[in-house]
Amino acid sequence: MDDAGGRRFADLHCHTSYSFDSLSRPAAVARAAAARGLTHLAITDHERIDGALVARASAPPGLAIIVGQEVRTRGGDLIGLFLSQPVAPGLPAVEAAREIHAQGGLVGLPHPFDRWRASGGRRNGAAEWQELLALVDYVEGHNARLMIGDGNERAMALAREHGLPTVAVSDAHTLMEVGVAYTSFDAPIDTAEQLRAALPGGELQAGRGSRLLRAGMPVVKGIQWLRGNRRIAATTVDR
Repeated sequence: MDDAGGRRFADLHCHTSYSFDSLSRPAAVARAAAARGLTHLAITDHERIDGALVARASAPPGLAIIVGQEVRTRGGDLIGLFLSQPVAPGLPAVEAAREIHAQGGLVGLPHPFDRWRASGGRRNGAAEWQELLALVDYVEGHNARLMIGDGNERAMALAREHGLPTVAVSDAHTLMEVGVAYTSFDAPIDTAEQLRAALPGGELQAGRGSRLLRAGMPVVKGIQWLRGNRRIAATTVDR
């Protein structure tokens, strides 16, 4: 799953229509990623992994789908990669991170300083925030959907302060956004262990999303609400 020169190109945060806030079908997302030259794509739908499994089953040759999830914890969002089952929403952030690791997965800290979206343990006390950072495998140093303020710059500073690797991600909720930002690697990243080892050498490709597309999110959420695809509450995920 790499190009002729041995490089891998990975977008580690992307959503499909299995999320409550996207209309992009998993197979179409996979095709878009392959067409744009990505070799690896993490599907990280909110509170579920079934869209990622559908994408993996329909992925074009040359594209590896990483099964992931964006999970809402009591302290905000976390990313889990290489999951075998969904992590229940509503857990304390530290507990959710430990559950991701128990599955053999990686813990990502998404958009930690986005003023509109809470991340990780920032809603909790300083002690839990520090405990969480000790469990984090990488920080989203560049999130293409963070277009207002200095959140990406602050995320990079946080990662430097704590010695954590960074990635660039699209956080795509539409087909147009897939792969607009990504991270390239010179080493294999087909397993959690390989990706963890490769993260410090990743090269961030920091593109930007569309403000117009992000402004349309209430419409997308409304369509999904009418379809019955609403955000999964903490009490409704099978453990």
